[in-house]
Amino acid sequence: MAVALFRDSAPGEFQAVLMDIQMPELNGLDAAREIRAMDRPDAGSLPIIAMTANSFQEDVDAAMKAGMNGFVTKPVDADYLYQVLHQAVKRR
Repeated sequence: MAVALFRDSAPGEFQAVLMDIQMPELNGLDAAREIRAMDRPDAGSLPIIAMTANSFQEDVDAAMKAGMNGFVTKPVDADYLYQVLHQAVKRR
């Protein structure tokens, strides 16, 4: 669903994506890869933040390798989420 929403949106419509890693049909890693591979001007620069209950280093590494810009564990610490979003949007 995230991939379709982004695909069907106008370039620049989304400021960032909070992507759950464990989704039922298409996991968040594959969804991020699909977004990054799209032929549109914002596909490479849109901040994508991984959100997951898994907090091992290999989970962080997999998210970064899939093209994500940040990693937030659940339960979500709102202050930390805002920091990660701020940094990702600022780098954009």
